[in-house]
Amino acid sequence: MFLSVFDIFKVGVGPSSSHTMGPMVAAGRFLDALRDGADRVPGSGAPARIEARLHGSLAFTGKGHATDRAVHLGLLGFAPDRFDADAAEAALERLEAEKRLRPAELPELGYDPASDLIFDYDEILPGHANGMVIRAFDADGNLHLAETYYSVGGGFVLTERELARQDTGAEGTNVPHPFRNAAEMLRMARESGHSIAEMKRRNELTRMDAHTLDTGLARLWQVMSDCIDRGLEEDGVLPGGLNLRRRAGAIHRQLMEERGRNLSAPHTVNDWLSVYAMAVNEENAAGGQVVTSPTNGAAGVLPGVLRYWLEHVPGAGPARIGEFLLTAAAVGGIIKSNASISGAEVGCQGEVGSAAAMAAAGLCAVMGGTPEQVENAAEIALEHHLGMTCDPIKGLVQAPCIERNGLGAIKAVSAASLSLRGDGRHLVSLDACVETMRQTGRDMDARYKETSQGGLAVNVPEC
Repeated sequence: MFLSVFDIFKVGVGPSSSHTMGPMVAAGRFLDALRDGADRVPGSGAPARIEARLHGSLAFTGKGHATDRAVHLGLLGFAPDRFDADAAEAALERLEAEKRLRPAELPELGYDPASDLIFDYDEILPGHANGMVIRAFDADGNLHLAETYYSVGGGFVLTERELARQDTGAEGTNVPHPFRNAAEMLRMARESGHSIAEMKRRNELTRMDAHTLDTGLARLWQVMSDCIDRGLEEDGVLPGGLNLRRRAGAIHRQLMEERGRNLSAPHTVNDWLSVYAMAVNEENAAGGQVVTSPTNGAAGVLPGVLRYWLEHVPGAGPARIGEFLLTAAAVGGIIKSNASISGAEVGCQGEVGSAAAMAAAGLCAVMGGTPEQVENAAEIALEHHLGMTCDPIKGLVQAPCIERNGLGAIKAVSAASLSLRGDGRHLVSLDACVETMRQTGRDMDARYKETSQGGLAVNVPEC
């Protein structure tokens, strides 16, 4: 399966790519399956009622991640990439009052958001920790259609059949540079003389023209940048019940004042990195528009590093933003294909760890790094997130998630800087690090994989 830069980076809404965006997409896909009618149960009548059941991590942290709202909205026809918050609220109010769905090209369907969405805390589906089953019944209660969906991280959604037959190749086939892992990527870079970004660009151009690619990359950065700006302007308390205050705006104002008076200590650059990243994740926690990078929970790391490069590094400029994003996407594709970017599957090492690796690779590339140095940067950043658990308090993507993005951005910049001080030769390869992350995630106790049953989630009071 070819993973495009627009698969790794998706415009969506907070607070979670796997728990909000994924279920919304799955619900929309189920409506499409109803319209298609190919897999309906023979002999059943027209669909009349829908029921959805959340399993595993989707059940345990569903309320905190707004999974219930996401399913309702998906069944109401909303999608993450064209989300209208005001229209969504109005639609949810109508659904609560009427308990009816009126999807285009389908009969009116019964759906009570209070009783037809079931949180199943007992059964974890075999394909992935983030599983959900949606069923449609006819007027007599006979099963009309059923489908199992898995939200596998970063907004990616697969049916049970798709999961069973998915191709794990990082760049897929029928592209000029079909690398499946970092070793192949480096070999192809040496043989072709191209940078990682150039190889990724050539692969993308087999699926789209140059204008579409460049316009899409520009839009990704615009959404990321706008998200940072909104986060730096907002104050107040984040929703969800933790009473966690937004901090990015106040910190940014302090930094601007210190800069104007020339009071900043050298280490204050870490505060700039953190505040850019935290601004994004505060917006994400509030349900704002973000770009999966590669997930919502880790959406602040890469934009924070990119904004830092543009505004604080001499010689930086917008002409190379595409190079940054393409390089990062190549690394993200390798990690997703050979391990995971899902916190419910491998813990936060798969989210913030992957984001830091991608950001380190992108920064190293635009600062003149060779492919070997870029691979080294990604490896350093990922290696020092290995074993990181996902233990959100109250199931909210707030604590420790927001600050964790700030520290991930700092690690990414440090990793890129260290790699640029060397010649690319190093002991631990990126591929070995990715495999270690996969094994660590496999062995990690489920309490520490986005279930809010362990770690900070049980040791810190919720109020």
